[in-house]
Amino acid sequence: MMHNEKIVFFDIDGTLLDHNKQIPSSTRESLKALTEKGVHVAIATGRAPFMFADLREDLGIDTFISFNGQYVKHQEKVVLTNPLSRDEITVLEEEAKRNGHPMVFLDHEAMMSNHDEHPHIMKSMDDLKMHYPGYDPSYYHSRDIYQALLFCESKEENEYRDAYGNLNFIRWHDYSMDVIPPGGSKARGIEAMIDHLGFKRENTYAFGDALNDIEMLKFAGTGIAMGNGYDEVKAVADIVTDPVDQNGIQKGLKKVGLL
Repeated sequence: MMHNEKIVFFDIDGTLLDHNKQIPSSTRESLKALTEKGVHVAIATGRAPFMFADLREDLGIDTFISFNGQYVKHQEKVVLTNPLSRDEITVLEEEAKRNGHPMVFLDHEAMMSNHDEHPHIMKSMDDLKMHYPGYDPSYYHSRDIYQALLFCESKEENEYRDAYGNLNFIRWHDYSMDVIPPGGSKARGIEAMIDHLGFKRENTYAFGDALNDIEMLKFAGTGIAMGNGYDEVKAVADIVTDPVDQNGIQKGLKKVGLL
């Protein structure tokens, strides 16, 4: 049954969190005020669930879209999963190994690498302020993997793009690319979530700043781009608010009449 409750989806980095990875106090107050008004609050991120468990606990949020839509959960119920094809990542890993390119495999609980100390993994993780992954080369053999990381430089990436048309490669670092299933997006995750909850699309709101937020802002009833966001993101948004560290979330929620 469809009902008129409202739900707001927030990206994490550059949206809920500022550049120092802190939550502005005005954002905290705003999320509390939304909940008190009966508006549902959810997270939509490219991160793996274990990478923002502390944040969910801190903010009391139990509805989320992770891995850019590959793993979607409301309270204790998994609403949608879209894992990588095991056959395809097996073939990809074999080729990457021949080329001396390590990989990291992520499911909803952990990330494991097939190389125990590679400088490209080290540098990429340091830049994310994250620890080196655990070492377990067979991790993906028996688990659903929602995202892999392939470590190579941009001059080496085209051979993978050309050979693996059924995988999406997204470069996020000089040394690393995300590998995700085709067709996955935050928008697809939101669609699955509101179908599950019985919410109307016009009662959905989404805040984001980065290129992986574009589909989400287009899909939501009202898409709000952060002032610190990319121009391409602002171009598709219904509203542009101030930057994250200038009370952008609070101002955006006021602009759309939720506060």
